[in-house]
Amino acid sequence: MDKRLQALTVWAAKVLGRTDLGITPASADASFRRYFRVRTGGTDSFIVMDAPPTHEDTAPFIRTASKFLQLGLNVPEILEQDIGNGFLLLSDLGDTTYLSRLTPDTVDRLYGDALGALVVLQAGTFTDPEFFPPYDEVRLRAELELFREWYVPRRLGHTLSAAEHAVIDHTFDLLCASALSQPRVWVHRDYHSRNLMVTERNNPGILDFQDAVTGPVTYDLASLLRDCYIEWPQQRVDGWVNGYFQLARQSGLPLEADEDVFHRWFDRMGVQRHVKVLGIFSRLYYRDGKSAYLDDLPLVFNYVQRVCRRYDDLRPFYELLLRLRGAG
Repeated sequence: MDKRLQALTVWAAKVLGRTDLGITPASADASFRRYFRVRTGGTDSFIVMDAPPTHEDTAPFIRTASKFLQLGLNVPEILEQDIGNGFLLLSDLGDTTYLSRLTPDTVDRLYGDALGALVVLQAGTFTDPEFFPPYDEVRLRAELELFREWYVPRRLGHTLSAAEHAVIDHTFDLLCASALSQPRVWVHRDYHSRNLMVTERNNPGILDFQDAVTGPVTYDLASLLRDCYIEWPQQRVDGWVNGYFQLARQSGLPLEADEDVFHRWFDRMGVQRHVKVLGIFSRLYYRDGKSAYLDDLPLVFNYVQRVCRRYDDLRPFYELLLRLRGAG
């Protein structure tokens, strides 16, 4: 047993007043955070978070969880905390992810719940517009650059020419302009099938929200419906986008655009997110040694290609991707 896990186990036993704990890994994480499920001998179970203070700050998680709970969202309740050591004791939302339950027969119900919860999250913006930091142009561009920094040279082994750099620069300009033109709402940032849990009440359970920001209204929608881990036919995606658009308008979210403009925002937001993800997943492998994410790169790459092919101003990037795929 490693030293941090040993210390975490001792702390959990103390705060729960039990010595007969069973502790097992609860989930993997792309960061330095680790989660373990603690059982107390009966039917009770809890989650303990291990967030090494030298690498992770628990304050955003605590702050965001409190705010989302106030909205009525189903997020873990913080039962005990040791901020100095980076330990949190959380309520357990179970181990059934959306990804494990999504099928053509269940997806409408599960996504219906998720879209309803998303609108509640976004409407929270009205309670405190400045609560989360802005998802501004600096951050958008920095994330896009991970594609150029990690995916192209490390994963594909390709050195970009000046002309190729120019195509990427122009594409990033278009994507940032689209994102910044959208209404601003609270954004979870990783609202997808591995961070949504199927729960009996108040479905879904929502995890991994500590990086929330205030940003483009379509960001979380693109995360959910253009999921990096599961794909749906375009016709069904279009239907869900339309359903969200109507629900969001009825809920008072600031959507003055028509459906065509909204779909354009959604498509470009998906491209921005997936270009970023190509870089992040590559970095997780080459820098952090986490190889599992490589299996998801083909789906993400295909998403970007498919959308860019449909828009004249993004077509040069689509053609560049074709050449890069050949080079890789």
